[in-house]
Amino acid sequence: MIDSASSAFWVPIVRDVVTVTGSDARKYLHSQLSQNIETMQPGDVRASFVLQPTGKIDALLRVSCAANDRFVLDTEAGFGESVVTRLKRFKIRVNADLDLQQQNWRAVRNCGGTTIDGSLAAWRADGTAVDVFSPALALPKTIQQGTTEQFAAARVAAMWPIMGADISTDMILAETGIVECAVSFTKGCYPGQELVERMDSRGSTAPKMLMRIECPADAVAGSDVVVNGVTVGTYTTVAGTQAIALIKRGSVLV
Repeated sequence: MIDSASSAFWVPIVRDVVTVTGSDARKYLHSQLSQNIETMQPGDVRASFVLQPTGKIDALLRVSCAANDRFVLDTEAGFGESVVTRLKRFKIRVNADLDLQQQNWRAVRNCGGTTIDGSLAAWRADGTAVDVFSPALALPKTIQQGTTEQFAAARVAAMWPIMGADISTDMILAETGIVECAVSFTKGCYPGQELVERMDSRGSTAPKMLMRIECPADAVAGSDVVVNGVTVGTYTTVAGTQAIALIKRGSVLV
């Protein structure tokens, strides 16, 4: 058994991949995403959201700058089409082509400091990161194949929510718990920015927020989080005795 808390392992995953190419790709994505795309250099990777004008979430993306005129956006399988639809909605006289493919990738839990050529940074760069990259790249023999359960445990340990499991399209950014990782508050306007900026400037907190909590062994995703007889939220991902959960503001968890 591989210890997902201390050993590197890989699991196969399916990602929806949107490639944006053209002389206007950088400028266009900068105007549409929550992250600062303008300052990205080839090889840079940043997390970002794409939002509806109302501030609701369309998708959580990882944006990779492949070249000055080529960016790769990858997200959970099943959300790529909505990303393309949303980006095309405001694509007027823009020199940028969008190509959507579903690809089989590998996700690597690499907390041992091993360097993997060609890997793309993901999640937080604090020892809980996971690298996700093409299966065409060779892996060190020391990195064994793990299980989806181990991958979920690594994701919960990093407190990194994903679309579908933890983040839904009726949520706003302030509920995700990862605003500091995927939002720039110094860039220009983008669809949905007004709500994001308003809540930040007022110091407002969302009525609910995703967070990592301890849970009983019988907890399952979708069930209520109950503390001292009071329902305080809902489990979204459960991995052993740790979970990501959507918790009501002001809830007492002990």
